[in-house]
Amino acid sequence: MNGYLNESNFMMVEEGFTTRDLLENLLVEPCQAGDQQAFFVADLGDIVKKHLQFLKALPRVKPFFPVKCNSSEGVIRLLAELGTGFACTNKAEIAWVQSIGVPPDKIFYSSPCKQVAHIKYAASHGVQLMAFDNEVELSKVARSHPGARMLLGIAADSSPSAHPSMRFGTTLKSCRHLLEMAKEQAVEVVGISFHLGSRGLEPQAFAQAVAAAQLAFDMGTELGFQMRLLDIGGGFPGTEDTRARFKEMAAVINSALDSYFPDGRRVEIMARPGRYYITSAFTLAATITAREEAPMEHPSSDGAWDGTSPPECPSPPEPSPCSSPEEDPANKKNLVYHLSDGIYGAFSCLLFDSPCPTPQLPKRPCPDHPSHSSSLRGPLGHADDRLADGLALPQLQVGDWLIFEDMGAYSISTAPPGGPQPHVTYAMSRTAWKTVQLFLGKPPQPGDDHESICTPLSCGWEMAESLCVTPVFAPAGII
Repeated sequence: MNGYLNESNFMMVEEGFTTRDLLENLLVEPCQAGDQQAFFVADLGDIVKKHLQFLKALPRVKPFFPVKCNSSEGVIRLLAELGTGFACTNKAEIAWVQSIGVPPDKIFYSSPCKQVAHIKYAASHGVQLMAFDNEVELSKVARSHPGARMLLGIAADSSPSAHPSMRFGTTLKSCRHLLEMAKEQAVEVVGISFHLGSRGLEPQAFAQAVAAAQLAFDMGTELGFQMRLLDIGGGFPGTEDTRARFKEMAAVINSALDSYFPDGRRVEIMARPGRYYITSAFTLAATITAREEAPMEHPSSDGAWDGTSPPECPSPPEPSPCSSPEEDPANKKNLVYHLSDGIYGAFSCLLFDSPCPTPQLPKRPCPDHPSHSSSLRGPLGHADDRLADGLALPQLQVGDWLIFEDMGAYSISTAPPGGPQPHVTYAMSRTAWKTVQLFLGKPPQPGDDHESICTPLSCGWEMAESLCVTPVFAPAGII
């Protein structure tokens, strides 16, 4: 074992119940104590399963987890234990992962726009791998960190409809100029990087990006650089219903790598899967702190809701059997619920174009209770803290809880804008913990097969499938 994670860092649980069951059990305690703060339950076993599936699907690719996606301690410790690298975007993230013991050769300073003070911090703490995509960034690194090993970021898709995260990176036409500038300033370029993002990404986009990267690689090689590292970025979906889509992406990536970067080239491949690892592992519980009644919002002429707001949770595709009788539209009201957390906290994921998960109730509502048009807002006092509109919910009361699944991505940050973050209860099944130990080559301990007393929980574990991955992944230094 690597020593980053031990049994004191999480709740050991047994097979039998779901994470949702554990969360509902925990709801009793804060209710009894009068604590109405939002909180998370994190299934670390789900992350272990995703890691093993990633290695199986993309055997040539070394994952570097983007810390900005979820910087919670349990997640960072688990991924460090499993041997992943970490992609950091600033000084705080570098300091955080190094405080846990992550060595500098497993850190990629991935931000395309870095503060000089942060570059100097990285240099003084041994972090060498960085990215650049313009002359200004190149000059900053040349002056402040002459020992850096740089990846040139290319724009994998320049179409007008591309997601904003796809617009970072230089064009292929500018690659040679930037590589020549790096040569003049004695900056070592070791490879190419691209990032496609995750919004509406088609698998074939990876093949096109890998092909473009191969052209940039050849430019660097012609100029005398030892090009040995390709970063294919992120964009991998992370919910269970997208599992088939991930496999399709992996097949396209493997084919493209074999075509443009065959094993004979001795190029190491890395990726930055964020949402993939973490989305489905976290479930959030938030309480209703206030309720008000407002007139129904009317769609604009193009069918969109008036005003600007974060993405809306989708309404159910079929009318609820509890729907109230037909009313005069002019008399319909919309119930607005304010929650104990909002977009400046756990729901900050909405600012990253994440769809708002459909809220669920801890208990099934009474069939006699009609549903009402409902909206969700953050805590009172923030008019722009809009979470969702157009929901069909039974009438709820102040103090009631709502549960949101798939809340792992961009809901916990290294440096929150203010105030405490929701508490996280980490859980892992004994089966998952044994799998981690076997994966890292630790022999089973005497008595492991004996039944232990612990909370029952199922992490959706498929041990037979997980163990088909040979437990040898331990990324060597890539510099």
